[in-house]
Amino acid sequence: MDTILVRGNGPLNGEIPIAGAKNACLTLMPATLLTDQPLTLTNAPRLSDIRTMTALLGSLGAEVASLQDGQVLALSSHDLTSHTADYDIVRKMRASILVLGPMLARDGHAIVSLPGGCAIGARPVDLHLRALQAMGADLDLREGYVHAKAPAGGLRGAVIEFPIVSVGATENALMAATLARGTTVLKNAAREPEIVDLAHCLRRMGARIDGEGTSTITIEGVDRLGGATHPVVTDRIELGTYMLAPAICGGTVTCLGGRIDLVHAFSEKLDEAGISVTEDARGLTVSRKNGRIRAVDVVTEPFPGFPTDLQAQMMALMCTAEGVSDLEETIFENRFMHAPELARMGARIDVHGGHARVSGVDRLKGAPVMATDLRASVSLILAGLAAEGETVVSRVYHLDRGYEKVVRKLRGVGADIERIKEAPTHD
Repeated sequence: MDTILVRGNGPLNGEIPIAGAKNACLTLMPATLLTDQPLTLTNAPRLSDIRTMTALLGSLGAEVASLQDGQVLALSSHDLTSHTADYDIVRKMRASILVLGPMLARDGHAIVSLPGGCAIGARPVDLHLRALQAMGADLDLREGYVHAKAPAGGLRGAVIEFPIVSVGATENALMAATLARGTTVLKNAAREPEIVDLAHCLRRMGARIDGEGTSTITIEGVDRLGGATHPVVTDRIELGTYMLAPAICGGTVTCLGGRIDLVHAFSEKLDEAGISVTEDARGLTVSRKNGRIRAVDVVTEPFPGFPTDLQAQMMALMCTAEGVSDLEETIFENRFMHAPELARMGARIDVHGGHARVSGVDRLKGAPVMATDLRASVSLILAGLAAEGETVVSRVYHLDRGYEKVVRKLRGVGADIERIKEAPTHD
Protein backbone atom coordinates (compact mmCIF):
# COMPACT_ATOMS: atom_id res chain seq x y z
CA MET A 1 0.00 0.00 0.00
CA ASP A 2 1.41 3.42 -1.00
CA THR A 3 2.43 6.02 1.56
CA ILE A 4 3.17 9.75 1.36
CA LEU A 5 6.31 11.14 2.97
CA VAL A 6 6.23 14.81 4.02
CA ARG A 7 9.10 16.87 5.42
CA GLY A 8 8.35 20.29 6.86
CA ASN A 9 10.63 22.75 5.08
CA GLY A 10 9.25 26.26 5.48
CA PRO A 11 7.10 28.64 3.43
CA LEU A 12 5.38 27.74 0.17
CA ASN A 13 5.26 30.07 -2.82
CA GLY A 14 3.83 29.81 -6.32
CA GLU A 15 0.65 28.72 -8.07
CA ILE A 16 -1.62 25.69 -7.74
CA PRO A 17 -4.21 24.93 -10.44
CA ILE A 18 -7.56 23.88 -8.97
CA ALA A 19 -9.40 21.01 -10.65
CA GLY A 20 -13.07 20.59 -11.47
CA ALA A 21 -15.26 19.57 -8.55
CA LYS A 22 -15.36 15.88 -7.68
CA ASN A 23 -18.79 16.12 -6.07
CA ALA A 24 -20.19 18.08 -9.01
CA CYS A 25 -18.79 15.69 -11.63
CA LEU A 26 -20.11 12.64 -9.78
CA THR A 27 -23.57 14.22 -9.93
CA LEU A 28 -23.34 15.35 -13.53
CA MET A 29 -22.24 11.97 -14.87
CA PRO A 30 -25.51 10.15 -13.95
CA ALA A 31 -27.43 12.91 -15.76
CA THR A 32 -26.50 11.05 -18.96
CA LEU A 33 -29.06 8.43 -17.93
CA LEU A 34 -31.83 11.00 -18.48
CA THR A 35 -31.31 11.16 -22.25
CA ASP A 36 -30.35 9.12 -25.29
CA GLN A 37 -28.31 12.05 -26.60
CA PRO A 38 -24.58 12.70 -25.92
CA LEU A 39 -23.49 14.59 -22.80
CA THR A 40 -19.97 16.05 -22.71
CA LEU A 41 -18.37 17.26 -19.48
CA THR A 42 -15.27 19.46 -19.62
CA ASN A 43 -12.93 20.40 -16.73
CA ALA A 44 -13.46 16.93 -15.24
CA PRO A 45 -11.17 15.91 -12.34
CA ARG A 46 -8.98 12.83 -12.73
CA LEU A 47 -9.83 10.79 -9.65
CA SER A 48 -10.54 7.22 -8.61
CA ASP A 49 -14.15 8.14 -7.76
CA ILE A 50 -14.65 9.31 -11.35
CA ARG A 51 -13.33 5.94 -12.54
CA THR A 52 -15.74 4.19 -10.19
CA MET A 53 -18.71 6.15 -11.57
CA THR A 54 -17.46 5.39 -15.10
CA ALA A 55 -17.48 1.68 -14.27
CA LEU A 56 -20.97 1.90 -12.77
CA LEU A 57 -22.41 3.70 -15.79
CA GLY A 58 -20.65 1.21 -18.07
CA SER A 59 -22.26 -1.69 -16.22
CA LEU A 60 -25.64 -0.18 -17.12
CA GLY A 61 -24.74 0.03 -20.80
CA ALA A 62 -23.76 3.69 -20.91
CA GLU A 63 -20.65 4.67 -22.84
CA VAL A 64 -18.06 6.91 -21.17
CA ALA A 65 -14.99 8.01 -23.10
CA SER A 66 -12.16 9.80 -21.30
CA LEU A 67 -10.55 12.41 -23.57
CA GLN A 68 -7.80 15.03 -23.30
CA ASP A 69 -5.96 13.23 -20.49
CA GLY A 70 -9.20 12.65 -18.60
CA GLN A 71 -10.30 16.28 -18.44
CA VAL A 72 -13.15 15.70 -20.91
CA LEU A 73 -15.76 12.99 -20.45
CA ALA A 74 -17.95 12.05 -23.41
CA LEU A 75 -21.03 10.16 -22.17
CA SER A 76 -23.86 8.45 -24.03
CA SER A 77 -26.77 6.39 -22.71
CA HIS A 78 -28.56 5.78 -26.00
CA ASP A 79 -28.95 2.07 -25.36
CA LEU A 80 -28.99 0.97 -21.71
CA THR A 81 -28.54 -2.78 -21.30
CA SER A 82 -29.20 -3.02 -17.57
CA HIS A 83 -31.10 -1.18 -14.85
CA THR A 84 -29.33 -2.88 -11.93
CA ALA A 85 -26.53 -1.11 -10.10
CA ASP A 86 -24.63 -3.93 -8.42
CA TYR A 87 -23.25 -3.92 -4.90
CA ASP A 88 -19.70 -4.72 -6.04
CA ILE A 89 -19.44 -1.24 -7.62
CA VAL A 90 -21.92 0.78 -5.54
CA ARG A 91 -20.29 -0.21 -2.22
CA LYS A 92 -17.18 1.79 -3.15
CA MET A 93 -18.89 5.19 -3.31
CA ARG A 94 -22.02 6.81 -1.91
CA ALA A 95 -22.58 8.93 -5.01
CA SER A 96 -23.62 5.72 -6.80
CA ILE A 97 -27.14 6.18 -5.42
CA LEU A 98 -27.52 9.08 -7.87
CA VAL A 99 -28.24 6.68 -10.75
CA LEU A 100 -31.55 5.79 -9.10
CA GLY A 101 -33.57 8.92 -9.87
CA PRO A 102 -32.49 9.27 -13.52
CA MET A 103 -33.14 5.61 -14.43
CA LEU A 104 -36.49 5.65 -12.69
CA ALA A 105 -37.52 8.89 -14.42
CA ARG A 106 -36.45 7.84 -17.91
CA ASP A 107 -37.33 4.14 -18.05
CA GLY A 108 -39.67 3.64 -15.10
CA HIS A 109 -37.66 1.06 -13.18
CA ALA A 110 -34.32 0.57 -11.43
CA ILE A 111 -32.60 -1.74 -8.96
CA VAL A 112 -29.80 -0.06 -7.01
CA SER A 113 -27.67 -1.41 -4.19
CA LEU A 114 -27.47 0.59 -1.00
CA PRO A 115 -24.17 2.51 -1.21
CA GLY A 116 -20.87 2.63 0.65
CA GLY A 117 -18.13 5.27 0.90
CA CYS A 118 -16.06 6.86 3.65
CA ALA A 119 -16.74 5.71 7.22
CA ILE A 120 -17.81 9.13 8.53
CA GLY A 121 -21.28 8.27 9.77
CA ALA A 122 -24.48 6.53 8.79
CA ARG A 123 -25.61 8.98 6.10
CA PRO A 124 -28.81 7.05 5.29
CA VAL A 125 -30.50 7.36 1.90
CA ASP A 126 -34.02 7.55 3.29
CA LEU A 127 -34.44 11.16 2.12
CA HIS A 128 -33.67 10.09 -1.46
CA LEU A 129 -36.29 7.36 -1.23
CA ARG A 130 -38.96 9.56 0.38
CA ALA A 131 -38.57 12.13 -2.39
CA LEU A 132 -39.06 9.50 -5.10
CA GLN A 133 -42.03 8.02 -3.25
CA ALA A 134 -43.63 11.47 -3.16
CA MET A 135 -43.37 11.46 -6.96
CA GLY A 136 -45.28 8.19 -7.10
CA ALA A 137 -42.49 5.61 -7.09
CA ASP A 138 -43.11 2.19 -5.60
CA LEU A 139 -40.03 1.19 -3.59
CA ASP A 140 -39.13 -2.14 -2.05
CA LEU A 141 -35.92 -2.77 -0.07
CA ARG A 142 -34.79 -6.39 -0.39
CA GLU A 143 -31.41 -7.97 0.41
CA GLY A 144 -29.57 -4.65 0.37
CA TYR A 145 -31.09 -3.39 -2.88
CA VAL A 146 -33.68 -0.72 -3.65
CA HIS A 147 -36.20 -2.07 -6.16
CA ALA A 148 -37.96 0.96 -7.67
CA LYS A 149 -40.85 1.27 -10.13
CA ALA A 150 -42.56 4.37 -11.44
CA PRO A 151 -46.37 4.43 -11.77
CA ALA A 152 -48.03 3.95 -15.14
CA GLY A 153 -47.37 7.09 -17.13
CA GLY A 154 -44.17 7.89 -15.23
CA LEU A 155 -43.24 9.88 -12.16
CA ARG A 156 -45.54 12.72 -11.13
CA GLY A 157 -44.65 16.20 -9.96
CA ALA A 158 -44.94 16.76 -6.21
CA VAL A 159 -44.18 19.17 -3.42
CA ILE A 160 -41.26 17.69 -1.49
CA GLU A 161 -40.08 19.27 1.75
CA PHE A 162 -36.85 17.81 3.09
CA PRO A 163 -36.82 17.54 6.91
CA ILE A 164 -33.09 18.31 6.85
CA VAL A 165 -30.88 19.70 4.11
CA SER A 166 -29.45 16.87 2.00
CA VAL A 167 -27.24 17.50 -1.02
CA GLY A 168 -27.60 13.98 -2.43
CA ALA A 169 -31.37 13.80 -1.97
CA THR A 170 -31.78 17.21 -3.60
CA GLU A 171 -29.69 16.04 -6.56
CA ASN A 172 -31.58 12.77 -7.01
CA ALA A 173 -34.98 14.48 -6.75
CA LEU A 174 -33.91 17.30 -9.07
CA MET A 175 -32.84 14.90 -11.80
CA ALA A 176 -35.92 12.72 -11.46
CA ALA A 177 -38.25 15.74 -11.54
CA THR A 178 -36.96 16.93 -14.92
CA LEU A 179 -38.91 14.12 -16.64
CA ALA A 180 -41.83 13.90 -14.21
CA ARG A 181 -45.32 14.93 -15.31
CA GLY A 182 -46.25 18.33 -13.93
CA THR A 183 -44.49 20.59 -11.45
CA THR A 184 -42.17 19.54 -8.65
CA VAL A 185 -41.23 21.91 -5.84
CA LEU A 186 -38.25 21.05 -3.63
CA LYS A 187 -38.41 22.85 -0.29
CA ASN A 188 -35.50 23.10 2.17
CA ALA A 189 -33.35 22.11 -0.80
CA ALA A 190 -29.56 22.12 -0.61
CA ARG A 191 -27.95 25.31 -1.92
CA GLU A 192 -24.42 24.05 -2.66
CA PRO A 193 -22.58 25.19 -5.81
CA GLU A 194 -22.72 21.57 -6.99
CA ILE A 195 -26.54 21.79 -7.01
CA VAL A 196 -26.37 25.02 -9.01
CA ASP A 197 -23.93 23.39 -11.44
CA LEU A 198 -26.24 20.41 -11.93
CA ALA A 199 -29.20 22.69 -12.58
CA HIS A 200 -27.20 24.64 -15.18
CA CYS A 201 -26.25 21.41 -16.95
CA LEU A 202 -29.81 20.07 -16.89
CA ARG A 203 -31.08 23.38 -18.25
CA ARG A 204 -28.60 23.06 -21.12
CA MET A 205 -30.17 19.63 -21.76
CA GLY A 206 -33.63 21.21 -21.98
CA ALA A 207 -34.89 21.01 -18.39
CA ARG A 208 -37.08 23.77 -16.97
CA ILE A 209 -35.67 24.67 -13.56
CA ASP A 210 -35.92 27.78 -11.40
CA GLY A 211 -34.54 28.66 -7.98
CA GLU A 212 -31.26 26.71 -7.82
CA GLY A 213 -28.99 28.21 -5.20
CA THR A 214 -31.97 28.97 -2.96
CA SER A 215 -33.86 26.71 -0.55
CA THR A 216 -36.81 26.34 -2.97
CA ILE A 217 -36.29 24.82 -6.41
CA THR A 218 -39.14 24.52 -8.92
CA ILE A 219 -38.98 22.06 -11.81
CA GLU A 220 -41.47 21.85 -14.69
CA GLY A 221 -41.29 18.36 -16.14
CA VAL A 222 -40.56 17.93 -19.86
CA ASP A 223 -41.13 14.97 -22.17
CA ARG A 224 -37.49 14.44 -23.00
CA LEU A 225 -34.02 15.89 -22.54
CA GLY A 226 -31.33 16.32 -25.17
CA GLY A 227 -27.55 16.41 -25.23
CA ALA A 228 -25.27 19.18 -24.00
CA THR A 229 -21.69 20.25 -23.32
CA HIS A 230 -21.05 21.54 -19.81
CA PRO A 231 -17.93 22.65 -17.85
CA VAL A 232 -17.65 21.20 -14.33
CA VAL A 233 -17.51 23.91 -11.67
CA THR A 234 -14.25 24.52 -9.73
CA ASP A 235 -13.76 22.19 -6.76
CA ARG A 236 -14.35 24.40 -3.72
CA ILE A 237 -13.02 21.74 -1.32
CA GLU A 238 -9.76 21.31 -3.20
CA LEU A 239 -9.61 25.10 -3.38
CA GLY A 240 -10.06 25.48 0.38
CA THR A 241 -7.52 22.73 1.06
CA TYR A 242 -4.77 24.39 -0.96
CA MET A 243 -5.64 27.80 0.47
CA LEU A 244 -4.62 26.33 3.82
CA ALA A 245 -1.16 25.31 2.60
CA PRO A 246 0.40 28.81 2.81
CA ALA A 247 -1.73 29.51 5.87
CA ILE A 248 -0.16 26.64 7.79
CA CYS A 249 3.38 26.93 6.31
CA GLY A 250 3.73 30.61 5.48
CA GLY A 251 4.43 32.02 2.04
CA THR A 252 2.09 33.15 -0.73
CA VAL A 253 0.16 30.82 -3.03
CA THR A 254 -2.27 31.64 -5.83
CA CYS A 255 -5.01 29.05 -6.36
CA LEU A 256 -5.70 29.30 -10.09
CA GLY A 257 -9.40 29.25 -10.98
CA GLY A 258 -10.48 29.93 -7.40
CA ARG A 259 -13.58 32.04 -6.72
CA ILE A 260 -14.43 33.69 -3.42
CA ASP A 261 -18.16 32.97 -3.82
CA LEU A 262 -17.42 29.24 -3.61
CA VAL A 263 -15.65 29.55 -0.22
CA HIS A 264 -17.02 32.74 1.32
CA ALA A 265 -17.69 31.43 4.86
CA PHE A 266 -14.37 29.61 4.87
CA SER A 267 -12.51 32.73 3.70
CA GLU A 268 -14.12 34.76 6.47
CA LYS A 269 -12.68 32.34 9.04
CA LEU A 270 -9.25 32.61 7.45
CA ASP A 271 -9.44 36.38 7.69
CA GLU A 272 -10.42 36.10 11.35
CA ALA A 273 -7.40 33.82 11.91
CA GLY A 274 -5.01 36.34 10.35
CA ILE A 275 -4.79 35.10 6.77
CA SER A 276 -5.14 37.34 3.72
CA VAL A 277 -7.27 36.17 0.77
CA THR A 278 -7.45 38.34 -2.36
CA GLU A 279 -9.29 37.64 -5.62
CA ASP A 280 -8.46 38.59 -9.18
CA ALA A 281 -9.20 37.24 -12.63
CA ARG A 282 -6.68 34.41 -12.21
CA GLY A 283 -7.92 33.09 -8.87
CA LEU A 284 -7.38 33.52 -5.14
CA THR A 285 -4.05 34.50 -3.57
CA VAL A 286 -3.47 33.49 0.04
CA SER A 287 -0.81 34.52 2.55
CA ARG A 288 -0.41 35.13 6.26
CA LYS A 289 -0.92 38.70 7.39
CA ASN A 290 1.49 38.98 10.32
CA GLY A 291 2.94 36.54 12.81
CA ARG A 292 1.29 33.44 14.25
CA ILE A 293 -2.19 32.28 13.26
CA ARG A 294 -4.96 33.11 15.74
CA ALA A 295 -7.35 30.44 17.03
CA VAL A 296 -10.92 30.69 15.69
CA ASP A 297 -14.09 28.73 16.41
CA VAL A 298 -15.78 26.81 13.60
CA VAL A 299 -19.25 25.29 13.22
CA THR A 300 -19.87 23.20 10.10
CA GLU A 301 -23.12 23.98 8.29
CA PRO A 302 -24.77 23.36 4.94
CA PHE A 303 -23.79 25.82 2.22
CA PRO A 304 -23.35 28.79 2.44
CA GLY A 305 -21.94 27.94 5.89
CA PHE A 306 -18.53 26.46 6.72
CA PRO A 307 -18.15 23.18 4.78
CA THR A 308 -17.90 19.91 6.69
CA ASP A 309 -15.41 18.78 4.02
CA LEU A 310 -12.95 21.45 5.19
CA GLN A 311 -13.28 20.76 8.91
CA ALA A 312 -10.37 18.28 9.14
CA GLN A 313 -8.05 20.60 7.21
CA MET A 314 -9.06 23.57 9.39
CA MET A 315 -8.31 21.50 12.49
CA ALA A 316 -4.78 20.94 11.18
CA LEU A 317 -4.34 24.71 10.92
CA MET A 318 -5.71 25.29 14.42
CA CYS A 319 -3.21 22.81 15.89
CA THR A 320 -0.46 25.47 15.71
CA ALA A 321 -2.66 28.56 16.20
CA GLU A 322 -2.27 30.91 19.13
CA GLY A 323 -5.01 30.14 21.65
CA VAL A 324 -7.84 27.63 21.89
CA SER A 325 -10.35 26.87 19.14
CA ASP A 326 -13.63 24.99 19.30
CA LEU A 327 -14.78 23.00 16.28
CA GLU A 328 -18.35 21.73 16.12
CA GLU A 329 -19.36 19.13 13.52
CA THR A 330 -23.11 19.32 12.79
CA ILE A 331 -23.33 17.47 9.45
CA PHE A 332 -21.85 14.01 10.06
CA GLU A 333 -21.23 12.05 13.21
CA ASN A 334 -17.89 10.28 13.67
CA ARG A 335 -15.96 12.86 11.67
CA PHE A 336 -13.13 13.58 14.10
CA MET A 337 -11.21 10.37 13.39
CA HIS A 338 -8.22 12.45 12.28
CA ALA A 339 -7.87 13.95 15.78
CA PRO A 340 -5.97 10.98 17.31
CA GLU A 341 -3.60 10.97 14.33
CA LEU A 342 -2.90 14.69 14.72
CA ALA A 343 -2.30 14.03 18.42
CA ARG A 344 0.46 11.61 17.40
CA MET A 345 2.17 14.65 15.91
CA GLY A 346 1.95 16.58 19.18
CA ALA A 347 -1.41 18.29 18.72
CA ARG A 348 -3.54 18.91 21.80
CA ILE A 349 -7.12 17.97 20.91
CA ASP A 350 -9.98 17.03 23.21
CA VAL A 351 -12.99 15.44 21.47
CA HIS A 352 -16.44 15.05 23.02
CA GLY A 353 -19.10 13.82 20.61
CA GLY A 354 -19.55 16.40 17.89
CA HIS A 355 -17.21 18.93 19.53
CA ALA A 356 -13.42 19.20 19.42
CA ARG A 357 -11.34 21.66 21.44
CA VAL A 358 -7.90 22.37 19.98
CA SER A 359 -5.23 24.04 22.08
CA GLY A 360 -2.53 25.38 19.80
CA VAL A 361 1.09 24.28 20.20
CA ASP A 362 4.24 26.02 18.98
CA ARG A 363 5.17 23.27 16.53
CA LEU A 364 4.00 19.84 15.45
CA LYS A 365 6.44 16.94 15.15
CA GLY A 366 6.58 14.45 12.31
CA ALA A 367 5.23 10.97 12.98
CA PRO A 368 3.79 7.92 11.21
CA VAL A 369 0.03 8.52 10.84
CA MET A 370 -2.88 6.77 9.14
CA ALA A 371 -5.59 8.33 6.98
CA THR A 372 -9.10 7.36 8.03
CA ASP A 373 -11.09 9.04 5.26
CA LEU A 374 -10.67 11.34 2.26
CA ARG A 375 -10.51 14.72 3.99
CA ALA A 376 -8.60 13.35 6.99
CA SER A 377 -5.86 12.15 4.66
CA VAL A 378 -5.13 15.62 3.30
CA SER A 379 -5.36 17.20 6.77
CA LEU A 380 -2.46 14.98 7.84
CA ILE A 381 -0.44 16.07 4.81
CA LEU A 382 -1.06 19.73 5.68
CA ALA A 383 0.02 19.07 9.26
CA GLY A 384 3.14 17.32 7.99
CA LEU A 385 4.06 20.36 5.90
CA ALA A 386 4.24 22.42 9.11
CA ALA A 387 5.85 19.76 11.34
CA GLU A 388 9.46 19.22 12.35
CA GLY A 389 10.97 16.14 10.76
CA GLU A 390 9.27 13.49 8.66
CA THR A 391 5.60 12.56 8.56
CA VAL A 392 4.59 9.31 6.84
CA VAL A 393 0.90 9.09 5.89
CA SER A 394 -0.43 5.59 5.19
CA ARG A 395 -3.71 4.41 3.63
CA VAL A 396 -3.51 7.17 1.06
CA TYR A 397 -5.92 5.41 -1.28
CA HIS A 398 -8.50 7.65 0.40
CA LEU A 399 -6.62 10.64 -1.00
CA ASP A 400 -6.89 9.36 -4.58
CA ARG A 401 -10.68 9.56 -4.35
CA GLY A 402 -10.72 13.35 -4.09
CA TYR A 403 -7.38 14.98 -4.95
CA GLU A 404 -5.63 14.70 -8.29
CA LYS A 405 -1.83 15.01 -8.49
CA VAL A 406 -1.56 16.26 -4.89
CA VAL A 407 2.17 15.54 -4.68
CA ARG A 408 2.89 17.34 -7.95
CA LYS A 409 0.78 20.36 -6.99
CA LEU A 410 2.41 20.78 -3.58
CA ARG A 411 5.89 20.21 -4.97
CA GLY A 412 5.16 22.96 -7.46
CA VAL A 413 5.01 25.50 -4.63
CA GLY A 414 8.07 24.19 -2.82
CA ALA A 415 6.80 21.42 -0.55
CA ASP A 416 9.12 18.51 0.29
CA ILE A 417 6.70 15.67 -0.38
CA GLU A 418 6.86 12.36 -2.22
CA ARG A 419 4.72 9.33 -2.82
CA ILE A 420 6.37 6.04 -1.97
CA LYS A 421 5.04 3.17 -4.02
CA GLU A 422 4.56 -0.15 -2.32
CA ALA A 423 7.07 -2.67 -3.54
CA PRO A 424 5.43 -5.61 -5.33
CA THR A 425 5.42 -8.90 -3.47
CA HIS A 426 6.20 -12.26 -5.02
CA ASP A 427 4.93 -15.57 -3.78
